[in-house]
Amino acid sequence: MSSFFVFVYGSLLPGQSNHHIILPHLLACKEGWIAARLVDCGAYPAAVRDEIAIKRNSIIRGQWIAVDRAGVAAMDRLEEFYGIEEQNDYERVWLSDAKDATTAGWSYVWDSTRGYPVVGLDYWPDYQAYKQRSRE
Repeated sequence: MSSFFVFVYGSLLPGQSNHHIILPHLLACKEGWIAARLVDCGAYPAAVRDEIAIKRNSIIRGQWIAVDRAGVAAMDRLEEFYGIEEQNDYERVWLSDAKDATTAGWSYVWDSTRGYPVVGLDYWPDYQAYKQRSRE
C-alpha cells in the first residue's frame, strides 16, 4: 500500500471538526512546521504562502501525517482541489518542513489572504482557544 505525507494545520488536526475525514486513512503522524501564515476563514484556516510570509519568515505549526491514497482523495474533496491547472479552492503543493529539511510532503495552501484576517498565532487550535476566551 502506498502512503502519502501531508502537512495538516487546521480542521484536520486531532480534536478538530474534520479530523474524522482522515482518521480511517491515518497511518502515522508527527509534529511539523511550514513557512506560511494562517488566515481565519471562520470555522477553518488557510495557510497562505505569499511574499509577506517569506519576507517575515512566518511559520505555522501542524502535523505531518501519512495517509493512504483514499485519504489524499478525501482531503482533495474537502479542500476542493480538482487537479493541476483546474479551478481549485486550495492548491495542493509540495513543501519541506521549515525546521527539518528531511521531511517533505503535500499541503493545501492559498497564495493570498483573499481578504481574511491574518491569525496572530502559529497554531490553529491555540487561536481557536484564544477566540473562545475572548468571547466569554
